[in-house]
Amino acid sequence: MHPVISAAIVRFKPFALVGIASLLLAACGDTPVSEPELSFEEALQQQLIEAQPGDVIEIPAGTHELTRGLSLNVGGVTIRGAGMDASILSFRNQAQGAEGLLVNADDFVIEDLAIEDTIGDALKINDSNNVTIRNVRTEWTNGADTGNGAYGIYPVQSTNVLIEGSVAIGASDAGIYVGQSNQIIVRNSRAEYNVAGIEIENSTYADVYDNVATNNTGGILVFDLPNLPVQGGRNTRVFNNQIENNNTANFAPEGNIVGTVPAGTGLMILANDNIEVFGNEFVNNNSANVMIVSYHITGIAVDDENYDPFPESIYIHDNDFVSGGSQPDSEPLAMLQQATGQAIPNIVWDGTLVPGNSAADILCLQDNSGESFVNLDAMNGFAAPSFDAGAHDCRMDPLDAISLSAADD
Repeated sequence: MHPVISAAIVRFKPFALVGIASLLLAACGDTPVSEPELSFEEALQQQLIEAQPGDVIEIPAGTHELTRGLSLNVGGVTIRGAGMDASILSFRNQAQGAEGLLVNADDFVIEDLAIEDTIGDALKINDSNNVTIRNVRTEWTNGADTGNGAYGIYPVQSTNVLIEGSVAIGASDAGIYVGQSNQIIVRNSRAEYNVAGIEIENSTYADVYDNVATNNTGGILVFDLPNLPVQGGRNTRVFNNQIENNNTANFAPEGNIVGTVPAGTGLMILANDNIEVFGNEFVNNNSANVMIVSYHITGIAVDDENYDPFPESIYIHDNDFVSGGSQPDSEPLAMLQQATGQAIPNIVWDGTLVPGNSAADILCLQDNSGESFVNLDAMNGFAAPSFDAGAHDCRMDPLDAISLSAADD
């Protein structure tokens, strides 16, 4: 009997009836007809289809080859493996489905397993409440490649999302992405060799902390974009992260917004409001360790009348900056380096002001070790960059911590 179906047999009465019929036939002297054993893929699909609230679906140790995408639409289900390097769902021969696992269910937990080499997104969770993703690895094992799926760990339009102890490698968009969602914690995780390591997009009330973002194109992105059902990204704290060596060449498919992110970006805040950045260590991100920019920097026209393209109330304090800015992958930054003969400063602001606001309304800087700064003067065609951070010598009220019931357990 395959281990993955053992917990379900008691519930599936047709199996029991077949067993009784077989015994009666044997008693009459006839040879019983044995039911064909389900493959791992068939058994797992059946458990997901027949799942009931409270079920725990166990994924045994081993590499399990799957050819079709999986889906779950029942709340209160846990999918649990034996460890992210022990229980591996491999989709390297996937022939059907746009994702590895697609979930549309509340009170969902997935933990201690890996999802590898999906055609599209690895783990997508849509329109769900109370989601826990713990010790999950998503990976494209051929490394950074434009043909890889877009997203590794991908909750969208969801509430109360906890991602912890997880690893994302090789996504052609974002390794760990939370979009159009509310009440979010991403912690103790690692993102590497993705275009965007960790991305919070068009979301509200997020804490991103104690993570490692390394060898991505951009380490951590906090974006707000137009033409999406949920807008007004705000209230994100990015703290106590290690953000280093995010210098992988951008391998996003042509046309993707993350394709505009320069290789060598540590943290980019784009058109998002009320962001607090503190306690992080930024090391050797070759374009710039931190960038704060409006959507206009992309050069893409804004055709959404409800969209606010300007970042506001960005508070960056008590971070450590070590090197960086030595090989900028951006025309304005490259021109700046050529003009000065120096590395790009650690904190780059494009200089785009919200009409009626002052520089201090946009950005405050306090107590950063190794801090250097430039205002690119993007509003005037980058004509007169300024390295004077005096206008940003200010403080803002700290943001409140995010608390989720699952995170507090």
